[in-house]
Amino acid sequence: MLNQLTIQNFVLVEHLDISFSHGLTTITGESGAGKSILLGALSLLLGERARSDIVRPGASKADISAEFALYPGCALQHKLLTDELIEEGTTQCLLRRVISAEGRSRAFINAVPVTLNYLKEVGDALVEIQGQNEHQRLADRNVQRTLLDDYAKQGNQSAQVRALFHTWKNTEQQIQQLQQKVSTHDDRQELLSYQLQEFQAANLQVGELEQLEQDQKRLAQAQHILHSLNQAQAKLESLDQLRSTVRTVTDIDDEHPQLDACKDTLTAALSLLDDAGRDLRHYQEQVVVDPETLADIDARLQLIYDLARKHRVQPEQLVAHEAALQEELAAMTTDSGELDALLAAQEQQYQAFMAAARTLSKARHKHSKPFCQAVERYMHALGISQGALSLVFNEQHSENGLEQLELHVTTNKKFAPGPLSRIASGGEQTRIGLAIQIVAAAHSALPCLVLDEADVGVGGTTADTVGRILRDLAEHTQVICVTHAPQVAALGQSHMRVSKRGDHTDIEPLSQEDRVEELARMLAGADVNSKARDYAKELLAQAIAS
Repeated sequence: MLNQLTIQNFVLVEHLDISFSHGLTTITGESGAGKSILLGALSLLLGERARSDIVRPGASKADISAEFALYPGCALQHKLLTDELIEEGTTQCLLRRVISAEGRSRAFINAVPVTLNYLKEVGDALVEIQGQNEHQRLADRNVQRTLLDDYAKQGNQSAQVRALFHTWKNTEQQIQQLQQKVSTHDDRQELLSYQLQEFQAANLQVGELEQLEQDQKRLAQAQHILHSLNQAQAKLESLDQLRSTVRTVTDIDDEHPQLDACKDTLTAALSLLDDAGRDLRHYQEQVVVDPETLADIDARLQLIYDLARKHRVQPEQLVAHEAALQEELAAMTTDSGELDALLAAQEQQYQAFMAAARTLSKARHKHSKPFCQAVERYMHALGISQGALSLVFNEQHSENGLEQLELHVTTNKKFAPGPLSRIASGGEQTRIGLAIQIVAAAHSALPCLVLDEADVGVGGTTADTVGRILRDLAEHTQVICVTHAPQVAALGQSHMRVSKRGDHTDIEPLSQEDRVEELARMLAGADVNSKARDYAKELLAQAIAS
């Protein structure tokens, strides 16, 4: 709902601050007074392209803003909340558009800068402006389908179908990606299998390389080591002079501390040398000259070094590299298992979508005829006596179900039905749109409806019917109607008049007395008389009584 509209320096308007209320608001005024300015300002606020000449002469910029009340829990409230433009529980939304005299434009929602496309998307959900030969929301087949679903009370079913469709398609996309991945990995999997066979044949062990290198080093210099050991052992065994020295010192009968220390040191040294001799003998037993074993070790090391070069890793990293290859191959096997699971899930998801979509399609077909008949009754009441409406179902599997819908209309039985925008004239489109909306209003959350001369081309009883339909429609959504028909103007719950004084345009709410004068002017033109005033009072009285 539109609560407040503020216009500054727009065309002939210096400043306007207009409050709107629930129900039907009618706007009247003499031709040329500037009623189109209000519609132009709203259109700019909702994302229409701006020109620099819309800025009031002498001003640096035009500034248009509007405050809207949001339906609690509506899709737009959820969108703004998701995009962090409102806070949880907020039901107010402020749109603002600023156009400089140079033609630059800026858009804001709740004081946050947004793109013009985003402003238009939000604006389309808040307000629908209907004027002759202008694009209408009702010409959108998605809107037409939604209105039928709401009429058939299938909103929840439609949402379920949409969710099931996206689940199915998301799985389908995952399958395509995984199939491509598996296909790409076929060659890699074959290479990995071959490489792992090499590793399995090599049968590398943790710590093996270090042990082999130590053994190879020992065996390669075994002759030299044995020679050195023999020399060392011979010298260790030739310690008789040292042993004699130890005995001589030990036999000295003196308890001097330094002598005791010397005795202990010599005894310990001799004991250590004996231990060293035993260790050398044991080590010497391990050192053997074995050309055959050395050749085997050399061959084993060469295998390891060759494998390391082939895989471009350090020899000591081969065991870890083998584990990494095994892990990669196992992951590829997992991909294949996951692909099988996804294919099975996809089939189940497709069947679930089809079942829900068939239920939705059945309901659509069932309610399409009553919906069209209900709209036709209002079309006839609005003066389109030969008007007929039909819904065309075109098979198309999508998030919307099993079909795409399109409203076809005819205003003359001699001609075949066709899309609303192609068959009907501007005035007829507006009235047909009214007929559709009044039928849909009881079931759908409609945006604020702004009408530019919905009564064009009609008068008398039909104009009164238009006004009453608008008032009925206003019980479900806010309706703002620019009109030249006094019968329509009298039925408004609030009435505003546009007037022009010099180069300034103003819009003001009318009191009951002012409404009588305005309706009398609309009835009699410039020659307002008591008869015209009496008729104006009668129109107002009938509007209140009905």
